[in-house]
Amino acid sequence: MFHVQSPQMLQMLEKSLVKNLPEAIKEMTDDLDHYTNTYQIFSKDPKNCHEFLEKPDVINWKQHLQIQSAQSSLDEVIQSLAATKLVKVKKTQCILYMMPPTVKKLVPSLLDTQHLHPKSEIPRIINQEMFKLSSLDVAHAALVNKFWSFGGNERSQRFIERCIQTFPSFCLLGPEKTPVTWTMMDYTGELRMGATVPEYRGLGLMSYISYIETKSLEKLGFPMYSHVDKANKAVQKISDNLRHVTMPCDWNQWNCMPL
Repeated sequence: MFHVQSPQMLQMLEKSLVKNLPEAIKEMTDDLDHYTNTYQIFSKDPKNCHEFLEKPDVINWKQHLQIQSAQSSLDEVIQSLAATKLVKVKKTQCILYMMPPTVKKLVPSLLDTQHLHPKSEIPRIINQEMFKLSSLDVAHAALVNKFWSFGGNERSQRFIERCIQTFPSFCLLGPEKTPVTWTMMDYTGELRMGATVPEYRGLGLMSYISYIETKSLEKLGFPMYSHVDKANKAVQKISDNLRHVTMPCDWNQWNCMPL
């Protein structure tokens, strides 16, 4: 770390950062693709970051976009900016979970306050003759898109395809050699888009594949977390059974669309 001591040094630093922007930012070329046009925000002073967030070189408010944050206190600022920028906002608030190995490393005090063990509970054994462990293929993107509550359209399918190509994914292939349950990772590092096709629900397959995913990613050193809709009691039950830890904050998403 070094101190920036002159305007010239600041300009040099800016040029260096621009050259090394994450590929996800360089892909923000489709003004209607809010799946790719995504921002994660954390502020030490969320109620007073209005001036920073309104700058066009920070957030392109002319695009369809989404903002994600664990700070619900950003809502007032985002709603105010949306009114100024003539943007329609839809807010979604979900439960944020963190997996025990990650909690143990980052916030072990939560294990004590929630009286939880740092290891996930092992789910019941599945029929390994019928179900084969595998990973998702790009050809499976349409199936994932069909069952993803945030998806169901052409842009969401392209987003899923990129995630499958780039990040770890896990699935169980059924007798038809197609995925019957799956879970995957997106560009934020979050574990999401998990689902089981209706005819195979109730067999514990999602608990099993989630457990396999957690153990595999733990070995690779990934921090592991996910969000669950407050109305989705089935997935909340799975998270509880696997001893996922409920975070004291929420998962918040603001979908923004220019009027």
